[in-house]
Amino acid sequence: MAETKKTTKKVEATETEKETKPAAKKTTTRKTTAKKTTKKVEENVEKVEKVEEVAKAPKAKRAKKADDKAAKKEVKANKKAEAKKVVKPTVTEAHAKAISVKCTPRKARLVIDLVRGKDCDEAIGILNNVNHKASRPVAKLIKSAMANATNNFNMNEDKLYVASIQASDGIKMRRYLPRAKGSASGMVKRFCNIYVTVKERN
Repeated sequence: MAETKKTTKKVEATETEKETKPAAKKTTTRKTTAKKTTKKVEENVEKVEKVEEVAKAPKAKRAKKADDKAAKKEVKANKKAEAKKVVKPTVTEAHAKAISVKCTPRKARLVIDLVRGKDCDEAIGILNNVNHKASRPVAKLIKSAMANATNNFNMNEDKLYVASIQASDGIKMRRYLPRAKGSASGMVKRFCNIYVTVKERN
């Protein structure tokens, strides 16, 4: 009886060992598969992160470029603001010129000398009462100088006077003048340039 008990115990022990061994193998295979899957997942995550970094790189560059452009624009705007802040000297005189007036410089100077140093309103009144070829263009030129002074430089129109006015040679047209016996002599038709400077009286 004792021997049978021992044999039955051995058989039971071997059976239990057999039952337990394949279970252990199954657990190890499960562990290895779990490890492999975790490794694959980690590799996939790393790949995804790399792809995201590569995709983000140009975006980051674009963002840097945009920031640089914005900074440059701010610097330019600041420079412009500083340039505007610089106080410009006040303009005390206005100019006007008439080019190629159909009048000789000598005839124009006869009229110009009447007006030099006079107030603008007085000068225009004198020119309106002078019966001369050059009086109309000179009056027109003084009015133009007054308009420049009042509109561009905010001067007081009532205080303006003709500070300087002068006439110089302009273009010269050379023509022929018929003379006796079919001959011809030269003729020069002269033009003049007139310059006016208007200032404000203190």
